[in-house]
Amino acid sequence: MIQSMTGFGKASLQMPTKKITVEVKSLNSKGLDLNVRMPSAFREMELGLRNKIAQKLERGKVDFSLFIEITGEETSSKINVPIVKAYIAQMQEVIPGGDATELMKMAVRMPDALKTEREEIDENDWAQISSVIDEALQNIYNFRVTEGTSLEKEFLVRIGNIMRLMNDAVAFDSERIQNVKDRLRNSIAELEVNVDENRFEQELIFYLEKMDITEEKVRLETHLNYFIETLAGTEANGRKLGFIGQEMGREINTMGSKANHSGMQKLVVQMKDELEKIKEQVLNVL
Repeated sequence: MIQSMTGFGKASLQMPTKKITVEVKSLNSKGLDLNVRMPSAFREMELGLRNKIAQKLERGKVDFSLFIEITGEETSSKINVPIVKAYIAQMQEVIPGGDATELMKMAVRMPDALKTEREEIDENDWAQISSVIDEALQNIYNFRVTEGTSLEKEFLVRIGNIMRLMNDAVAFDSERIQNVKDRLRNSIAELEVNVDENRFEQELIFYLEKMDITEEKVRLETHLNYFIETLAGTEANGRKLGFIGQEMGREINTMGSKANHSGMQKLVVQMKDELEKIKEQVLNVL
């Protein structure tokens, strides 16, 4: 069962004085490109969090966001009373008899008028936050699995199309060989020269062997079956599928170069088109 690298997961929890929301988004990437956004108070937990995300998601361009919305009366920002009083006193020297309310408005806008007290991480709070993180990660994992199922169905259709087109191309083989023989005999007849029939047959066989696509057909069929087998594997296999796709491309290209038949060449072009669609989607596979 394959997974897509594209996914989204979200989870939230309403606590007595705050609401916790976790969002995780991912796109395809060669490795794990992880961006974590979370309140500074929880930065000491970031390393462990990154390890947890890496184990769960493995690859992809991942954006992780932890939001904490205060819904109660508590706040981490407080007025720095001594600083505000000092600002007011200085402004009263500059503006004697100034309106106290206006001076206060000016003072609280000055630097350091507000101070943010660093919150210590509460183990119970973090345990609840961790459960929300786990839920969000499970949600994006489920999303990836669902997307992977859709990709697998599409891959099987494309592989089936290539297999059918390959067999259709092979069906042209006898016609193609006969056309080559007729063309060569007609060319010799136009020269009006005597030809050693045995030597002609030997040269013809040598020429036709170069055009034979039996090996390419066998190898391509093997790669197609291996692709299907890899799809059914239990491990992350996007890279392996990409390598198999490259090998399939080599065999299809060789068949095209040997075709020398318009009907077969059209089928080869269609196989290439199906393979390109597979390669595009393989980039999204974990």
